[in-house]
Amino acid sequence: MKMSSQKRATIIASFVAILLVIVKLIVGIASGSVAVLASAIDSLLDTLISLFNFFAIKKSEEEPDEAYQYGKGKIQAIAGVIEGTVISISGLYIIYEAIKKFNNDSVTTLLVPSIWVMLFSIVVTYLLVKYLLKVAKETDNIVIKSDALHYQTDLWSNAAVLVALGLVYFTGIDSIDAIFGLLIGVYIIYSAYEIIHEGIEILLDKALDGEIVASIGEIISSHSEITSYHWLKTRTDGTTNFVEFHMVLHPNMLLLEAHRIADEAEDKIKLLDKKRKWVITPHFDPYDDEYLNDAVFYGKKLIQEK
Repeated sequence: MKMSSQKRATIIASFVAILLVIVKLIVGIASGSVAVLASAIDSLLDTLISLFNFFAIKKSEEEPDEAYQYGKGKIQAIAGVIEGTVISISGLYIIYEAIKKFNNDSVTTLLVPSIWVMLFSIVVTYLLVKYLLKVAKETDNIVIKSDALHYQTDLWSNAAVLVALGLVYFTGIDSIDAIFGLLIGVYIIYSAYEIIHEGIEILLDKALDGEIVASIGEIISSHSEITSYHWLKTRTDGTTNFVEFHMVLHPNMLLLEAHRIADEAEDKIKLLDKKRKWVITPHFDPYDDEYLNDAVFYGKKLIQEK
């Protein structure tokens, strides 16, 4: 069975992260640089997250079954929330290490090897980010987008570490390393917010983007044989878009014709986002019953009050 591009991307990201962990951890411990050590810890978390993402994507690609009739696509949103949380925790740990270095006045050694390690890390991470962004653009997968965003954060933090080491090397002021470590920790926590936010929105069944919803409404209303529509509802699980709506047709129309009209509308809706699957559920109404349930409810209430 052919491996999907999403799975391949997570495997490649995992191997790259493992390589960076080994190199950074050795130099970080040997040099005593809190910035390099923070970067090593971040890469270690990258490894765990990329492996977790692989299994999340694997499960999300499973076909719906009797127990999970809508599929398991939301596991990717769960993965995104977990990933963002782990990133935030790593940011807090980096801040802790930076503050501890301020108090201990420890000295950073092996500056030249540390600088070369960070240069190597920047080049490798840059190539990985380019690859992940390409896959994310092709698939619109939240897990790959989260991974790409995470490694973009790493790219900036690696650059900050390199600048910090360079300044320490030329000025001899070792507290610069701790200052940059503190700033990197804050930036990492800030970057995690977007990942967590998107994951939570999917878990809470937030509607599709406003422009797509408006386009769906335009497609339905512009069909010459659809009188009107109401109760349009949309959501996504990250890989599949779900749409439900009521459309008003001629009361005496044959069911075969009603299905033909619905199919025509559905085919146009699916063209709005070719990267994701679509599950579209139209309801056929002979008249506009948008306010019917409200009318029945208030009618019963008035009778009870009397």
